[in-house]
Amino acid sequence: MNGADLALRAPARTRLARAPLALLLLSIALGLTALLALSVGAVAITPTQVIGILGHWLGLDRVLPALVPDFEPAQATVLGAIRAPRVVLAIIVGAALAVSGAAMQGLFRNPLADPALLGVAAGAALAAVAVIVLGATLLQGLTSLLGAATLPIAAFGGSLAATLLVHRLATRDGQTPVATLLLAGIAINAIAGAATGVLTFVADDNQLRTLTFWTMGSLGGATWSAVAAAAPLILLAALLIPLHARALNALLLGEAEARHLGFDPQRLKNRLVVLVALAVGAAVALAGIIGFIGLVVPHLLRLTIGPDHRWLLPGAALLGASLLLGADLIARTLVAPAELPIGIVTALLGGPFFLWLLSSRRHGGGF
Repeated sequence: MNGADLALRAPARTRLARAPLALLLLSIALGLTALLALSVGAVAITPTQVIGILGHWLGLDRVLPALVPDFEPAQATVLGAIRAPRVVLAIIVGAALAVSGAAMQGLFRNPLADPALLGVAAGAALAAVAVIVLGATLLQGLTSLLGAATLPIAAFGGSLAATLLVHRLATRDGQTPVATLLLAGIAINAIAGAATGVLTFVADDNQLRTLTFWTMGSLGGATWSAVAAAAPLILLAALLIPLHARALNALLLGEAEARHLGFDPQRLKNRLVVLVALAVGAAVALAGIIGFIGLVVPHLLRLTIGPDHRWLLPGAALLGASLLLGADLIARTLVAPAELPIGIVTALLGGPFFLWLLSSRRHGGGF
């Protein structure tokens, strides 16, 4: 057995046997949820018509026309211009937040280490709000230089700066205590929140309407150009983070033990901090602040398939994408024709779960 796998206890290895089946079921669930999200909306499009439109885009109607259901041109327009980019955005953002949460929890060996709690999202939000409010004045040169990429790049820079600052404040003599880390994250969250409040105060009416909805999270502004601007950043992080799965497994034993097994904990921290900042920064730039996905998803999977990050990280991507798709479906249909900010939906679902986590820890439930 590889040394990094020694961190997996016997009960975890029992759950690990269910991991391939769990990933298969999560993949099926994601496909069904995406099909449902593409079907439901103001314009009626049945699941078979969705399949027909997708088949038309792939050219299957020219090869096997009998297998491609009929659909109206208006339905194809709605699906291609509105629903499809929104579904793709929900998938990549949900996967980014969940994988980042799993990586942070593994890195600091604590299921409460969520990117939002550590100031990553707050730093990204502050930088993005600064671009929205000051983009035409103080930051005009930056927006002229970077164009449409200004917002995701600024959000990445803000998330990286906040993460590095929290890590620097919490690290003493090469050690990073989790309690100190969380306290530093709370402080950075408060400071970034105050600065965001100042920018919101000086914003004009148009900017204020954008900020009010954006700070509560939304996928309503999804377009193919927005997805194309940030998707490479998110996909890069989502593909690179799982490459550190064995190092994260070794880190479950402790930093000294991981070092003896041939891994460098400090180098691992540096790499994952950058990758998490990259993913969360781009996600916040696209969809605003969406909480609790990175907290809830990894813990649910850890209870189901165990702590092995070789399975936990891809599973988190699949479940995070499905949950955010489901939350967005609720957000846009519950009070139709109006739309709830998706951050409200995830908070209503994740808040009670977070309280349950705290209660379990208080009563010795463990993780």
